[in-house]
Amino acid sequence: MIIIALVLLALAALAAVVPSTGARRWLPTTIATTLLAVAAILAIVAGPAYGLGHAVGIVLSVLAAAMGGTAAVPTVFRVARRQNDSTGEDPVEPLRGGLIIGVLERVAVAVSILAGWPEGIAIVLAVKGLARYPELRESHASEQFIIGTFASVLWALAAGGVGTALIN
Repeated sequence: MIIIALVLLALAALAAVVPSTGARRWLPTTIATTLLAVAAILAIVAGPAYGLGHAVGIVLSVLAAAMGGTAAVPTVFRVARRQNDSTGEDPVEPLRGGLIIGVLERVAVAVSILAGWPEGIAIVLAVKGLARYPELRESHASEQFIIGTFASVLWALAAGGVGTALIN
């Protein structure tokens, strides 16, 4: 079961970066989320991994955290935009450096969870908030910051939780 959970973690990371356009832009996020959920169930049932499985579980959960959010966050933005904006206009430009910052944020959150140091999440969020503070005065930027950060952190927590289930 541990091997299947590891494979599902790897597939969740890969599914999130499959390019998609048109009406099915939500599909990679849905597939990645489903794979991550099944991996979580299997990791809980299987118990802790040892040796190579332990190391691979850590690496794959961090990769799933980093890569999975790359698809999940834009999907959440599209859902939020549909609920808040009925004009159908082009989306507002993303915050500068958002993709790279998001990947680094998810890696830091997943590593904090795997290290058993949840206080690290507060540090990551504080640093991100302080760095973005000058940009957050604009209403679209603050909303984008909050939605993106919540979606990103929740994805990283889920992936880190699967890794924790595999190693504990």
